[in-house]
Order: sequence, then C-alpha cells, then structure tokens
Amino acid sequence: MTALTDTTGPANPAEPVAFPQDRTCPYHPPTGYAPLRDGRALSRVTLFDGREVWAVTTHATARALLADPRLSSDRRHPDFPVPTERFAGIRDRRVALLGVDDPEHQRQRRVMIPSFTVRRATGMRPWIQRTVDGLLEAMIAEGPPAELVSAFALPVPSMVICRLLGVPYADHEYFEEQSRRLLRGPTAADTQDARDRLESYLGELVDDKAKQTEPGDGILDDLVHHQLREGTVGRGELVRLAVILLVAGHETTANMISLGTYTLLRHPARLAELRADPALLPAAVEELMRMLSIADGLLRVALEDMEIAGTTIRAGEGVLFPTSVINRDPAQYEEPDSLDFHRPARHHVAFGFGIHQCLGQNLARAELEIALGTLLTRLPGLRLAVPAEDVRFKPGDTIQGMLELPVTW
Repeated sequence: MTALTDTTGPANPAEPVAFPQDRTCPYHPPTGYAPLRDGRALSRVTLFDGREVWAVTTHATARALLADPRLSSDRRHPDFPVPTERFAGIRDRRVALLGVDDPEHQRQRRVMIPSFTVRRATGMRPWIQRTVDGLLEAMIAEGPPAELVSAFALPVPSMVICRLLGVPYADHEYFEEQSRRLLRGPTAADTQDARDRLESYLGELVDDKAKQTEPGDGILDDLVHHQLREGTVGRGELVRLAVILLVAGHETTANMISLGTYTLLRHPARLAELRADPALLPAAVEELMRMLSIADGLLRVALEDMEIAGTTIRAGEGVLFPTSVINRDPAQYEEPDSLDFHRPARHHVAFGFGIHQCLGQNLARAELEIALGTLLTRLPGLRLAVPAEDVRFKPGDTIQGMLELPVTW
C-alpha cells in the first residue's frame, strides 16, 4: 500500500471545475483548468452528469496514486466515474488491459508483453522508416498543399499497427471509421454500435486465423495459435485485447504526429533547434508528449477510504487524473508551459503510470521519432497552408489532436 504525504495542503474548497473542457489552444490545457493548477494535490471537478469527483493535479501525488492498488480501473464497478455520455453507453462492456485490475490485468499483460518489448520496437524501425518514406514520397509527388492528417499522420500508425497485429491494411478505412465513432461518436448509441462492429470484425479475423494451418507473423496470429489453443485466453478476451490494441495503436500516435507537427510549426525557434541538431529528437518527442498530454483524463474509483494530503477520499468516490495539468506541475517542471527539449521530461504521465502504463510506449516512441524526424528532414520548408487560427482541432471530450492539418512547403 502506498504511503503518501504531501506538503501542498488539503483539497481546494473552491467551486468545482467542469471536466472535460475544450482547449482554446490545441497544445495548452483548457483555460478553465486554471484553478486546478494552484499547487494543491487534490481538487474537485464536475463531470457531464453533475457528479463530483476528485482530481489529482500534482505530479508526485499522481504517480503515487496511479500505482496505488486502492484505486481501481474496473469500469464495471458501479461507482466508476463516467466522464461523458458517450462513455456511459459502453461502461458495462468488458475492456481488456485498461479496464481491469490485477490479477486479471496482470495475466493479460503477461500475455502481451513479449510483443511490445524495446527489442521488437527497435526491430520494426527499418520497416517504419520505409513506410514513412513511401508516404512522404507520395505526398511530395502529389505536390503542395497537403492535408497532413489523412496523407501522413493517420496512415503511418495505421500501417504499423496492422503489420504488428496481422490485420489487413486493406480494411483500414473501416476500422479507422469505427475507431473514430468509438472515441468521438455523437451519441452513446453510436459509440456502442462502433464497439459492436469492431468486435465483430476482429472476431471474424480471429476465427479466420484459427482455421489457418500455418500462422502469420502478427501478434494476433501468435495469440490465436498459441494462447487461444492452449486455453490461456478465451476467444472473447482475445477479441477485446485486439480492439484495445487496434484502436489505441493508431489513434494516439496519429494524434501525436499531427499535433506534434502543429506545435513545432508554432514554435519556430524550437523547430530550428531540432533541425540543427537531430540528436535532440528523442528528447523532443518526450517533451512533446509531456506538453501535449493528448489522453487527458485517466479515471479510477476508490476501493477504500484513503487519506491523501490531509484530505479523505472515501470508498466509492471517483478519482480523475487530468494529465494536461499533472504534466504542467511547476514543482516538477520549471516553466512548464514552455517547450524545452533540454529538460528531463521522461517522467511525464502521458503514458500513464503504474501497472496500467501504456504497453505500446516503446513502439509509439519509435514511430514518433521516425515520422517527425523524417518529415522535418524531407520538407525543410514545411509550414501551415492556412492561418493558425483556422486549423481545426478536436474537442476536449476525446483524444486531443488535429481534425485537419493543411500544410505546404
């Protein structure tokens, strides 16, 4: 059990802040989150349905609580917080990895870990580089201007996750559309239908792979021909694992590529610094992940009473981790609102922390380094094709990123 003390004092008693909110600038937290940045470890926020939950807003407290087993990720818990109406439509559906606790989580993660090692990510780098090169060559041949999300930011991770999982890229338009509806559908019914369609699609793919005499080289092939046949995982669980890997594997990285590019273009001094010293690229990727915090709002529910920083979190109360606030904690990061490639940013919580820390982070880093590095090298004149204020980005109730990114060179 985590023993936690904090010198920032008890929770802020001020009026609760609404969560989530839309960003005014796509790479800064919503201006309405300012009260959450007063240095206290805990504040109160209000969700869409009026429910108040705790928000953990300092870096040290967040990392301690994200590793605390007294907070549950089980979305089927009756008191698990529901951040949006869309989420409410699928809260009773079992979610692999992200939505379960140990020992079930540990068992699922143990099955997946061999597929997401640093070594495997490193081994995929040459293929990722060829993929990035091919997409950029096609974009350059077409000539400026270009819409970077559809031409580059989305295809890169879609092609990578398809190769890794063993999913036909020919089906990418279908699963990208269902992923979009799952994460940004206008209604709970739309979200639920998208989840059903993804499970049906991947269930058929699993069944097809099970009929094959010789497995392919994708993760799903390996799981079907070993874990499924040996009874380590069941078909339903395997399909749920495939859903989370497919959706998370392309959505998050696509948004980081597009929003990372926009952020660099809006910081010309940092962009010039990076072009002058490509060795800064790994640090730049870490700093962008810290600053952008695209998955803004990790959720938990307290399983027992907890005394945190002079405040009691009661059993059954919801706990929210707004990563855009946590990753801007001035106690951890000097001048946190600035983009600085020389700061030690590796301890950010953009990938979460604790047992649920993102399984695919090694692959994501490889994709981002190759995609951003190659884009900046091949297109030294890259710039926005429209005024910055006309670029459309995503609302605050989903993964943050650009809806479109018109560029020229």
